[in-house]
Amino acid sequence: MSLDVSPKLLAEAESGDIREEDFVDTVRTSLPYAYDLIASLATELKGGTAEFTDNQTPPPSEQERGQLLRALASDAIRGSLERHFGVELAFQNCHRVAAFRPGARYGETYGRFTSVRSQVLNQSPEFRDC
Repeated sequence: MSLDVSPKLLAEAESGDIREEDFVDTVRTSLPYAYDLIASLATELKGGTAEFTDNQTPPPSEQERGQLLRALASDAIRGSLERHFGVELAFQNCHRVAAFRPGARYGETYGRFTSVRSQVLNQSPEFRDC
């Protein structure tokens, strides 16, 4: 299971919409590695002038790698984290997540980062089973 959903949040979802803040809090507590990594990238991005910040360090274990994969594979989780932190996310190679400034999705730098060429250039044999 990706998220540890409280009975209260589940009941709210069953009866209607839930607050996105409550959902993000569930992501934070369920996927702490992914949440903290994206939070740190967003903070670094907002504190500098670079077009994006990215993580190139593999997670310390498969558990943390799984958290990152689950967070970025879910449109709802990924979108909520993007709105919460005010960034646009891009992802490569099981752990290379990047935070871009809002609106970057249609820009040249984001396009380069997410291109098939960049995907091929960022491959390595140790990533085959991640």
